[in-house]
Amino acid sequence: MPHTNPQHADDATWMANRRAVALEAMPTLSMPSPSEEIWRYLDLDFDPALDTAPSAPGHGVTDEIVESWHGNVVRIVDGFTVTDGVSTTAEHSEEVETVSGDDLFTTAFTAYSPGSAYIGGELVDKPVFVDVVATGEGSTFPGVHVDVPRGGDATVVIRFGSASDAGSTVVPTVTASVGDNARLTLSLIQDWNYATRAFGRCAVRLQRDAILAFSEVGLGAKLGRLHLDVDFIGDGSHAKIYGAYFGEEDQVLDYRYFMNHIGTNTRADMFLKGAVADRALSVFTGMIRIEETGQRTESFQTNRNLILSDGASAQSVPNLEILNNDVKCGHGSSVGPLDQDQRYYLMSRGLTPKSADRLQVHGFFEEVVEQIPDDHVAEWARRKINSKYVTAQLEGRV
Repeated sequence: MPHTNPQHADDATWMANRRAVALEAMPTLSMPSPSEEIWRYLDLDFDPALDTAPSAPGHGVTDEIVESWHGNVVRIVDGFTVTDGVSTTAEHSEEVETVSGDDLFTTAFTAYSPGSAYIGGELVDKPVFVDVVATGEGSTFPGVHVDVPRGGDATVVIRFGSASDAGSTVVPTVTASVGDNARLTLSLIQDWNYATRAFGRCAVRLQRDAILAFSEVGLGAKLGRLHLDVDFIGDGSHAKIYGAYFGEEDQVLDYRYFMNHIGTNTRADMFLKGAVADRALSVFTGMIRIEETGQRTESFQTNRNLILSDGASAQSVPNLEILNNDVKCGHGSSVGPLDQDQRYYLMSRGLTPKSADRLQVHGFFEEVVEQIPDDHVAEWARRKINSKYVTAQLEGRV
């Protein structure tokens, strides 16, 4: 008999059926293995306690970004959408596509999530800020689904954060459907506390001539993972993907970005920059896959990494899988320390060594941070990144 979960009594029929299958599968699944390429480099020797999801939201607090936001605000606390008038996908009579996969975390999201906040309709007439907060130690499953109709234009910023120092496992899941000739500007800000393990998924489907402008900033989490899939289904669809991440202490920041080109005349530009200090580890695996139908595709990926301490490390693995010969593709990656020649040049202009290094780090990240579409959020991210480095420098860790 399948497991039951009374807290999801309001599920639509399709969601109840999908959840029942997932609940039945949960006891048969184990933690992913680092021997699998998609989970390589990660220490997964811990109990995620995925069945400890709370039955009600805790108390989340707002901050300056939420209070000063100039558009609509949606709040998700411990996986529950708590903003009046905002529905969840689990309540919709029509089935909503979600991320693919049958691993432990994807299945657990289907089984335990109260449902993804539905960001569509009149809600996207103004920029939307989604404030996702975890308040305690229980595992949580926050979800966001963005629906941009044909010809629409939506801007959505999603910030993930912690309301306490408690460690937990979170499985944030973001899905988006971008219709013909529509545009989505989507920004993810990962700012969990350093005791949280986050296994995030994001999947975006682009129809004909659809445009995606995506940016991500990764700052928090003990283990912060983001698996991004962009499916270029429609002819002429294209995306620009930017990312910035900074790990310190024992943080692990893990990025798996997959561009799946299916339609013709599609284009993707992927550009990520990261830095690691102390004993932190960053991982980037990028995949450009071009199907046989993907004629005249142009797709490029670049990943640059700064190693700021002797004990820190970065893994950068760009990949191409091309099934069509009428394409333009490229990839590049680098891992290394701050540029000593640049330091010498800046010092020759009167800067101290520490000031010169701060300026280098600021400039390194600025190429990505300036792509965040909202100036207020970009400035917040800029301050957080610079503060991380300055603090590490003052404490003698870099």
